Amino acid sequence: MVLAEEKRWRWENAAAGAIAGFTTVASLHPLDVIRTRFQVSDGRGSSVPQYNNTAHAIFSIARYEGVRGLYAGFYPAVFGSTVSWGLYFFFYNRAKQRYSRRRDDQLSPAYHLVSAAEAGALVSLCTNPIWLVKTRLQLQVPANHSRPYSGFYDAMRTILKEEGWLALYRGLGPSLFLVTHGAIQFTVYEELKKAVIYVKRREIKSNSLGGEELLSSFDYATLGAASKVAAMLFTYPYQVIRTRLQQRPSTDGVPKYLHSWHVVKETTRFEGFRGFYKGMTSNLLKNIPAASITFVVYENVLKLIQLTRDGN
Repeated sequence: MVLAEEKRWRWENAAAGAIAGFTTVASLHPLDVIRTRFQVSDGRGSSVPQYNNTAHAIFSIARYEGVRGLYAGFYPAVFGSTVSWGLYFFFYNRAKQRYSRRRDDQLSPAYHLVSAAEAGALVSLCTNPIWLVKTRLQLQVPANHSRPYSGFYDAMRTILKEEGWLALYRGLGPSLFLVTHGAIQFTVYEELKKAVIYVKRREIKSNSLGGEELLSSFDYATLGAASKVAAMLFTYPYQVIRTRLQQRPSTDGVPKYLHSWHVVKETTRFEGFRGFYKGMTSNLLKNIPAASITFVVYENVLKLIQLTRDGN
């Protein structure tokens, strides 16, 4: 009975996470395209045009590539985000349950950190090919390649044919380092959530209400945004390294960057410390509301699923 309840709990979290991921991507994808293009804009023969700022990038892409340019890589982004968030919440809550005797037990920050890192590593291994294709489609500018990818499946087929299956895992190293992003985000989120619940209980001088009942959508949005900012400040350089590694090779088949350390050396040499924070403005514009949307949708969908289940 307990095992069946735990399995149901995991799948409810996975479903809520998948819906949250889809909603987030559908809302904010153009800013993701802009961030990706800024990240590879190193001023040394970049495959994408140079943009002055986020507003200039939006205007330029819309003018020369149309609305489709702002939604380049949208389908793999939706697919990848839906799968990633679904798997993330599934693995994350499974890990938390494993480290806790009962679901209501209070885990320490260290266990939240380990649970989030474990979930992030597993998701990275499962989804790296999807993100690589998404990145290449977002960087694909008309006339830059002799034969542009026509879509997700064509990109997968072409990469396998021209570069081999290992190419689908370019950037996996930085992606695994990026598990610290999710670990930091979820740990900060959980600890802030506990602190807010504690403060609200003191304000109303009651312990009879459950913690979730005390929090509003605004609380979830604020907590999600605050945890996302904390994670971004520490881990953004890994995103730049990963994006530069995942660029499509030139027509002679030679990648611009050979490995992560090559990216670090070249970026430091030609752009300095600031090079590792290219696209940070559009990243903040995208991810602060994205984190809020994700957690608001996740928490409310999870409540709806549980209410529907309990009602039956």
